[in-house]
Amino acid sequence: MTNISKDRPVYSPSSIEKMRAMIKPIIEEKIKPNAEMIDKTGQFPRENLLYLAREGWNSVTIPREWGGLDFGYVGLSVAAEEIGKVDASTGLVYAMHVGAVQAINIFGSQSQKERWLPKVRGGYLGTLSISEKATGGRHVWYNRSQAKDNGTEYIINAQKSFTTSGGQADFYIVQTRTAGSRDPKEHSSFIVDGHKDGIIAKPWKALGVRGNHSGPLTFENVRVSYQDLLPADGLDVLNGTGVAIGLNAVWLGVAEGALDAAVAHTTRTIHRDFNKSLADYGVIRQKLAEVKIRITGLRAWQFDLARRLDELRALNESSLSLASEIKEQKVQATELADFAARVAMDVAGGFGYIEGTFERIYRDARGGIPMAPSNNIAREQIGKELLGLPLELWEEGK
Repeated sequence: MTNISKDRPVYSPSSIEKMRAMIKPIIEEKIKPNAEMIDKTGQFPRENLLYLAREGWNSVTIPREWGGLDFGYVGLSVAAEEIGKVDASTGLVYAMHVGAVQAINIFGSQSQKERWLPKVRGGYLGTLSISEKATGGRHVWYNRSQAKDNGTEYIINAQKSFTTSGGQADFYIVQTRTAGSRDPKEHSSFIVDGHKDGIIAKPWKALGVRGNHSGPLTFENVRVSYQDLLPADGLDVLNGTGVAIGLNAVWLGVAEGALDAAVAHTTRTIHRDFNKSLADYGVIRQKLAEVKIRITGLRAWQFDLARRLDELRALNESSLSLASEIKEQKVQATELADFAARVAMDVAGGFGYIEGTFERIYRDARGGIPMAPSNNIAREQIGKELLGLPLELWEEGK
């Protein structure tokens, strides 16, 4: 593929538009036509990910020495936004995949990069497996499962909840409490081959994003070699991959997809009684304008955060300084997707209520609000940070 720039981070608006021009044909020709089928059947969008892999987009953040595009978080934001416009399921699978890849790219040893990153460029699909039903969205970072060290390898027994691409991924970044530790703050992350025995995925049946297969995932006596323990604290891995910025970009794209569908319906629908189009009604124009205004603001924030993450990566500095702001953006992105979908349904009237594009986007858009950290929990944490109160991450407050 043609490189956008020899320099990183990528800042130029023209470079961003070049990235869009590169990925849009894949999305329009390969991913968009599959969206309705994926929703109706719940089929996992593996073919969509393979289409992206063939052009290097599954390796968007990987350095060129491993065959990646090296477009950083700006490139991830472009790709995830554009995919989200047409299919939220594929967008979420994609963003979680890039997060798993970044866990190896940023925190992995040289040996781990040599063994896994070329496979990614060849089409391997990864994901993160962190949250557990036992602790829920309130403490998504808090694992009760604990790896065991038997002297020759690690043994993982864990009940994970809402693992995107569960049962479908070629590898998982799995977080557990550190083997032998009694400190709940000590966690480890493992690269687990997704084809190993003992990985059991339950069916995923949901209101929306039906193709992302985020059901419960069980690890039963899964053996992991010492060489696949990531050489970093598990919580650093969880917070340092930038996966949230990719997910936020997906929800931005969902909002844009809702607006695009509403605008198309508004301009082509004519009421023959007085020969007025829906565009002639001021109330509809104002509803659409409000969505557009919010999208413009959120997109600016998205790319500002992505550029700042790329700057930190270029300096080899931690991204934790942006974690709180990215959490704030998560609330806005997911609630904008929901708002835009509701406006689109409203504008489309009875047509929006029947099975099709509008009701699919409406169902998909609800998926972001409960995603960890759920918006209720995120607001609580943001409020506590604002007021200088403890977050109660590891022990209950007095």
